[in-house]
Amino acid sequence: MTPEAAGLAALFDHVPDTAFFVKDLAGRYVAVNRSLAERVGLREPGELLGRSVSEFFPAALAARYAAQDADVVRTGHAIRDRLELHWYPRRRPGWCLTTKLPWRDGKGQILGLVGISRDLRAPGDSEVIPGSLAATLEYLETQYSEPVSPAGLAKRAGLTPVRFARLIKRIFRITPSQLITQTRLAAASQMLAETDLAVAEVALASGFYDHSAFTRAFRSATGETPTQFRARHR
Repeated sequence: MTPEAAGLAALFDHVPDTAFFVKDLAGRYVAVNRSLAERVGLREPGELLGRSVSEFFPAALAARYAAQDADVVRTGHAIRDRLELHWYPRRRPGWCLTTKLPWRDGKGQILGLVGISRDLRAPGDSEVIPGSLAATLEYLETQYSEPVSPAGLAKRAGLTPVRFARLIKRIFRITPSQLITQTRLAAASQMLAETDLAVAEVALASGFYDHSAFTRAFRSATGETPTQFRARHR
């Protein structure tokens, strides 16, 4: 374990509602906080080191986590605030928002990944998050170029628009419309930085059917035009 990873793990020992982890290229734990160890039924964080998710989580969850990890280290693309099932303390299943980022050395070489899974349910919060909501958000992550709408997403999740909006607001602190725009802008940012598509093509590919509207939304979110953003990231 590097001193940096150990320091972060020690810091996250003081955040009981969050599981913190660092993994190597093979998906083995390099550093974890005490909360993650307790969630999988272990006394000490060190008992997790050198081991993988398949040893602690049900097969379906472990396969899902491992696939995410492999994608992050293969592509270098982060996963941010993904709604998914995880373990709460004492191996109780619960909803979390998971973020995973590539872990790089000083030369930019990917060494593995670093991530957190933050518990969603606050003490006393009795509203259950339906599994269909996670599937709907995954749909949005891949189909953002389609004419998706808050009402359409609510229908896909099997929820009324009002309940869908309430859940999105509680989880992400934004409205469904803002979530759609944020998802599209994140995809556009990646395309601007990593492809040679013209700005108008990026706008279309990310779900904006009006070039001017795309530029306004992008500048509002980043403080730059798409062209300025691309120039700075090349």
